[in-house]
Amino acid sequence: MLMFSLIAATAMVVIAMTLNLVTLFNGPDQPDRILALDTMYINSIALILLFGLIMGTSLYFEAALLIAMLGFVSTAALCKYLLRGDIIE
Repeated sequence: MLMFSLIAATAMVVIAMTLNLVTLFNGPDQPDRILALDTMYINSIALILLFGLIMGTSLYFEAALLIAMLGFVSTAALCKYLLRGDIIE
């Protein structure tokens, strides 16, 4: 029963990532595309965590933490570039 739930959750996350990919390429403007990219980071973290639960190892949790940190920094840098036109002042 648990394995079925994990596979169903994985399928839902993959569908969400596909819809985010469509929004990333066909977004109406730049903030929507940045938001779609940020949501893809969150979905990829969820996918890695689900894969770690399915495999039964904790190694994937560290990879998810690294992706979370890189996603936060890159989203902050992209937003700063979009607002000011320069990342480093």
